[in-house]
Amino acid sequence: MSQILISLAKAENYQAIADFAAPIWYQHYTPIIGQQQVAYMLDKFQSVDAIKDQTKQGYQYYLVQIENQLIGYFCIQTRADDSLFISKFYLNSASRGKGVGRKMLEKIESIALEQNCQTIELSVNKENPAYKIYLKLGFICQKPVQFDIGNGYIMDDYWMVKTL
Repeated sequence: MSQILISLAKAENYQAIADFAAPIWYQHYTPIIGQQQVAYMLDKFQSVDAIKDQTKQGYQYYLVQIENQLIGYFCIQTRADDSLFISKFYLNSASRGKGVGRKMLEKIESIALEQNCQTIELSVNKENPAYKIYLKLGFICQKPVQFDIGNGYIMDDYWMVKTL
């Protein structure tokens, strides 16, 4: 596999992220939460305007590329309690199972250590197969959580933590 480049996204990348997110979300989440909720969540969390708003709140988006092709992205936020929160962590289907996700997590861990974070946290849908992958990568399930995201939709997740 060619070299993986992980770089901080800029405003001119937000449309590419939004465009990249849609097919992944529809493929991955439609069987879990349905097409209507996926459409709602993409608009609420992954539209260009939503990404702009998130970056104003201290979220940072990173592009994951091979040979100038976007193959994934993640979004993180350093929290006041010495934790780093992974808000988004997505990879196209062709790049899964090839160690790219591990490289993405290594980059996140490196950023967390630079920020003096003690833990990395995330939430994952209870039906998401990625839950088992996070366990293999050293995350521990702390508790079930539910988030009301509006429009009658609830995110039914597990809160997971990895201690650095």
